[in-house]
Amino acid sequence: MSLVLPKFEHFDQATADGMVAASSKAIGGLAGYIGISVDEMGPGTLSASVEVRDELLTPLGSMHGGVMAALCDHILGCVMYPIMLPGYWAATTEFKLNYLAPVRGGTAIAHATVVSMSKSFAVVRMEIENEGRLVCAAQGTVTIKAPRK
Repeated sequence: MSLVLPKFEHFDQATADGMVAASSKAIGGLAGYIGISVDEMGPGTLSASVEVRDELLTPLGSMHGGVMAALCDHILGCVMYPIMLPGYWAATTEFKLNYLAPVRGGTAIAHATVVSMSKSFAVVRMEIENEGRLVCAAQGTVTIKAPRK
């Protein structure tokens, strides 16, 4: 059975392009420290990556689960902005991760897909792969808020 994804009434390519361009610059905050790069965006889709480096590893040599969670939280919100009306914002309501395999090096590549969206909420599925294998499956919900008047 093939998943039928929603059609988005509003997709702003300029917003998507701006988010990709901004992530290639030195951004601040946790996303900047981790080194999250938003590489590609489409209507309800996003691909991002993180180069695995020593600061992101546990003493046992695998990427910390908190880094994976931060990556998921970041892309969960980012995927929404090109498909929401200008001025709207998305806040993570909840998300769940299944850690499937350790990440010890290389690049973690994340894919997000909006599978359902209403005026108030959206559900996003995420998969993270590393060196050709699925290392994390996740799903989350964002609350969509209109601009304050």
